[in-house]
Amino acid sequence: MFVMNERRIRDEKIAQLKRGKAAYAESHELIRLMKRRIERENIPVHYDNTNIGCWITPVERQKSS
Repeated sequence: MFVMNERRIRDEKIAQLKRGKAAYAESHELIRLMKRRIERENIPVHYDNTNIGCWITPVERQKSS
């Protein structure tokens, strides 16, 4: 059985969000790690929690005038 490091997966998915792409996470641990990093880096996102996982979609920052 091949097991990937969840922190490595988190880093890949965070990079995906920074490029403007949505990310999906199934495990509670991966979701927790991603939420913590998103808060730390102040990345604006929308969470769509389902009973089998969580879609995380980047939100465009509002430009101030």
